[in-house]
Amino acid sequence: MDGPQDASGRPPSSAIEAQRESVAGLAERLVGFDTQNPPGETADLVDFLADYLANLGLAVDRYATDPAKPNLQAILPGESDRVLCLQGHVDTVTYDAGDWTFDPLGEWDGDRLYGRGATDMKGPLAAMVGAIEAHVAADVAPPVTLHLCVVSDEETGGNAGLSALVSADRVDADACVIGETTCEAGRHSVTIADRGSIWLVIEATGEAAHGSRPMVGTNAIDRLYEGITKLRSALGSRPLELDPAVEPIVEESVEYYAPTLGAEATRALFEFPTINLGTIAGGDAVNTVPAHARAEVDVRLTAGVDTSAVLASIRDCVDDCPGVEIAEVSWSVGSYEPIDSPLVDAVAGVAAEVTGDRIYRRSATGGGDAKALRREGVPTVEFGLGTDTVHAVDEYTTRAALEGNLDVFARLPAAFAREQGE
Repeated sequence: MDGPQDASGRPPSSAIEAQRESVAGLAERLVGFDTQNPPGETADLVDFLADYLANLGLAVDRYATDPAKPNLQAILPGESDRVLCLQGHVDTVTYDAGDWTFDPLGEWDGDRLYGRGATDMKGPLAAMVGAIEAHVAADVAPPVTLHLCVVSDEETGGNAGLSALVSADRVDADACVIGETTCEAGRHSVTIADRGSIWLVIEATGEAAHGSRPMVGTNAIDRLYEGITKLRSALGSRPLELDPAVEPIVEESVEYYAPTLGAEATRALFEFPTINLGTIAGGDAVNTVPAHARAEVDVRLTAGVDTSAVLASIRDCVDDCPGVEIAEVSWSVGSYEPIDSPLVDAVAGVAAEVTGDRIYRRSATGGGDAKALRREGVPTVEFGLGTDTVHAVDEYTTRAALEGNLDVFARLPAAFAREQGE
C-alpha cells in the first residue's frame, strides 16, 4: 500500500469519514455475540473478526491455550518496522436480561447503541478495526506497522487471554494502546499508570468455649478483627514514598477524580495505602467461642512504591498481634508510563485534537492488561471514548464516541511516528 497520504501522514479525512457507518455496524455485530465471562466463550466472535480482517488483506493468526477463548492477532505492514499495537478484549462481564430495558445483545435507540460490552470494549475495538480499514481502503501504508491484538479472558483476569500471548512471547511491539473506556462524567483521559496490590489471607486462632462463658475461651474473631484494625491504623496512616516521576501523574489523577470522589479523598487514595477487608469468616455457631477465623485483605499502592517495603511493614504489624498470622500473600507491582513519553504525548495530543477537550494523564485506581505489558517492557496506555456505563445495566455507547474513537485511532499511527522522530 503506497497511496497518497494527507500532509499529516494519516489517511485522507474522506477515507476516515467513509468508515463511520461501517464502525457503527461493526460495533453492533460485535455486541450481538454473547461473550459473558464466565464462561467467556469467544470463539464465534473471534472467527467472525478473523474473516473480516482477512478480507481486508491482513495477515491473521489465532493463538489459544483454551479453544473456547482464542486470541487473534493481525498485522498491517507500515513504512517502518516500528510496531504500534492496538489491543482490545472481546469478553464481557455477565448480565441479567430481565434487569435491562434494552436488548443486552445490541439495540439502537437514537444515537445510542445499547448492549453488554458496547462501551467495555467492543465499541472501541470496532473503531480500531475501522482505523485499520481506513488505511486499507485509501491504499495508504501507515507510517508504523500496526498490530491488532484481540484477546479473551480479560474480565476475570484469566490465563487464556493476554497472559497466554505474553507467555508464548507473541507480543512484540514498541508501544501499545488498549481501547478501554477512559472517560468519566464528561471528562476525558489517557490512563498511564495503575496501582499495585498486596492480597493477604490472615488467620487467627483462639480457644473454644461455650458462648455462655466466653471469659474461659479466647475469641479468634476478636483477635482477627483487632489485628486488622491495628493494621488499618498503622499502615493506613503512613504516607507512601512516591517516586518523583509519579508525582505529576498523581496530581493530574487528583484533578481528574476530584469531581466524583472529592479532592481530599482522591489525594489520600494515591498518597496512602488503601486497605479493604474483603471477606471474614469464623465460628461454627452463635453459642460458641470461635477457635479459628480467617479474613482476606486487599492493600493497594500507587505505582512506583516499593512493594516489598510495605509488605515488610505489614508483617511487622501482624507479628505484634497475638494468635494472628499471615497465611497467604500475593502481590503485583504498580506500573506507569512517564507522563511525557512519546506514546503518552501522541495519544493525549490526538485525543485533544479530536475532542477539543483537555485530556487528563492519570492513574487507574486498579490494574489490568496494561500492567502485564509494561512488565514486559512494552510502553502501554489505555484510551477510549465511551460512557459511564461500564459493567452497568443498560450499558451503552454513542455514535459520537464510536466516531471519535475512529478518528483518534486512525490519526494515532502518524502522531506516534512523529513523536518518535520518524
